[in-house]
Amino acid sequence: MPDTLGEATRLVGELERFIDAAVAANGGRTEAERPAHRIPFHWPPHPVAPAYHVLESDWTGQAEVVIDDTRYSVRTARTPYGVFGRCESLWVDARADSQHEMLRELTRRAEPLIARQRIIGSTLGINGRYERSIGDLEPIGVMKLLYCPDRDVANEARLEIETRASSGLFGPALVAILQDRRHPHRRIAQWCVLDLLEDIGSFFPDAKSQTEAIAAIRDLIWSAEDDYARTVYKAGVVLGGHVSTEPAAEALIECFEAPSRIGRRSAIHASFHLAEWLPERRSQILTALSKRAESDPEPLLKDFAAGIARDIEGGEVDHVMEPVFENE
Repeated sequence: MPDTLGEATRLVGELERFIDAAVAANGGRTEAERPAHRIPFHWPPHPVAPAYHVLESDWTGQAEVVIDDTRYSVRTARTPYGVFGRCESLWVDARADSQHEMLRELTRRAEPLIARQRIIGSTLGINGRYERSIGDLEPIGVMKLLYCPDRDVANEARLEIETRASSGLFGPALVAILQDRRHPHRRIAQWCVLDLLEDIGSFFPDAKSQTEAIAAIRDLIWSAEDDYARTVYKAGVVLGGHVSTEPAAEALIECFEAPSRIGRRSAIHASFHLAEWLPERRSQILTALSKRAESDPEPLLKDFAAGIARDIEGGEVDHVMEPVFENE
């Protein structure tokens, strides 16, 4: 019988060692880095040869190209429209007036894939590129990729974890990521975890484990120093708009008193959705919003709380826009 609890505990330990190594590589600094936006990766690129009606029988030549210190075989076709090359192992082709120029163009067209493989390899801590599928990775490898600076890679890892939810291995490690205050790319990983926890029961099937996950989300909101990747915003939405249980409601309303103005903004916004899903909490939510509108030390949040309260009382289907703080 598999030792699921033991494996889950070991996964947390491996993740903590990975975070330790990242902090050391970052010179001991623990500030979160602002991530770039996610750019979806599509491969292979649109093929060139079909537009010129190159037939299978035209691919009679052979060549080689060296890309990132790796030698690849290239099939070639010489036509009235130029020299075509096709590297089947990379799923990419190219066209140019000469074979030399075609190989240069093929290398250029392959670069997005090579760059992606490099950053995956770097995140995993391996030498060189990672050329296999993310689905081939062990659980710790997939968890590491949640921290990949390339947010599309992190998203691929999130999807892979979602497919493995029934293994029961990931819950404690997901909580550990929410509790992470040290890895420079933690906001990317935390956003991915929060997206997974929109279906909290898949990873935390009992009340005790869900309570632990909710507490980790609450603490993330409570102490937020930034809202990079919209992570703190999403944390509130998960509690108020997706989990929407009584423990989640208690945690969210508690965050109205958070020392972090970013955390309070998240809670105020999410209270609109909580009032939709738990109408029996409506009076308590309105009371908490009224207190924020009267006494919040941040003027923008006073106005925001008052606006959200009006929208709840008016039965609106949408709410006022949240404020943007200076320097955000």
